[in-house]
Amino acid sequence: MEAFKHLIDTLSKPTILVSFTFIIFFFVFPPTDWFEKWHKKLKFDGLWSVKSFWIITALLVGFFVTGLSDPDFRSIMLKPDNVPIAGLIFLVFFFTWLSMHQAYNNDKLIDAGKPVDEQYDAPNDKVLVWPDLVYIELITIILFSAFMLVWSIGLPAPLEEPANPSESPNPAKAPWYFLGLQEMLVYFDPWMAGVVLPSLIIVGLMAIPYLDNNKEGSGYYSFKNRKLSIAIFMFGWLVLWNLLIVIGTVLRGPNWNFFGPFEFWDSHKIEALTNINLSEFVYVKWLSTGLPGNILIREIWGMILLLGYFMILPPLLAKTWLKNLFERLGVARYSLFIVLILAALTLPIKMYLRWMFNLKYIISIPEYFFNF
Repeated sequence: MEAFKHLIDTLSKPTILVSFTFIIFFFVFPPTDWFEKWHKKLKFDGLWSVKSFWIITALLVGFFVTGLSDPDFRSIMLKPDNVPIAGLIFLVFFFTWLSMHQAYNNDKLIDAGKPVDEQYDAPNDKVLVWPDLVYIELITIILFSAFMLVWSIGLPAPLEEPANPSESPNPAKAPWYFLGLQEMLVYFDPWMAGVVLPSLIIVGLMAIPYLDNNKEGSGYYSFKNRKLSIAIFMFGWLVLWNLLIVIGTVLRGPNWNFFGPFEFWDSHKIEALTNINLSEFVYVKWLSTGLPGNILIREIWGMILLLGYFMILPPLLAKTWLKNLFERLGVARYSLFIVLILAALTLPIKMYLRWMFNLKYIISIPEYFFNF
């Protein structure tokens, strides 16, 4: 058991966990035809079968039941603030499996020339708001109110003493639904993590129907006809949001250090980190000189890197790896797609740079409150 706990704590290290998540994502939600052909060779579509659902559910339940025997794991997961995260993990898996299960089944029916489930089950007569819909909503309200009542009795709200400015909690965490934003604040300035990136999330969701305007697959679940939309949405929702919430809840401990789920939260644990900017890497470490006084000369390397990332990489990808996608979307839609994707990828890139090289900012201009 101790070896198992040590293995889980090792796999929970941020570089390993995020890398593993990326691999699983591109294996499960293939955004290109290359992955689809690879899946067919491996006969991998069984992941969304009912049998696979029960196997994965049993593994998740077994992990949580076994983990609750450990006092450190139990203190994290049974904390009233964190209980919704355990439910979030199960609900995210269930609804992801359900939607993809229906999508794959519909794709098989379409290939066989049969109507999809939504078309087959759709009633020909009208459904009235009263009494049909109102009854369903009334029953749902009653059941949900009863559930919340039982929850509030069995798990009281974690009310604490009045705020004391001389004694801050360690770690000081936002509510679980804001932990994704709080985690982004570690790697970006507040204007970027709190304004720009959330705005790009909203714009990206609004842009999905514009980017993937395939008329096939409308009105029913389908993965074959909606690979681009599903890949974009799942990347932003699973990888860049839910994963950050889990990291902030389970792995962030005292002094905002990383801890494994079975590791004791030692408030005296101190990690010696010296986060430095790209300009300091170039001038101080590599060239062994002081930082230039001129802001433009000092940050020119970060500006070149950032301009190359957003100006050179998109046309380069359009000529190589994303050539088929560029031809299908056209210039306007491809430009919007690649800018949104590259902007989203800045988050995991900054995370890796911080973890591996202690890089704080690529461009640092504190004189004008601009850091990236």
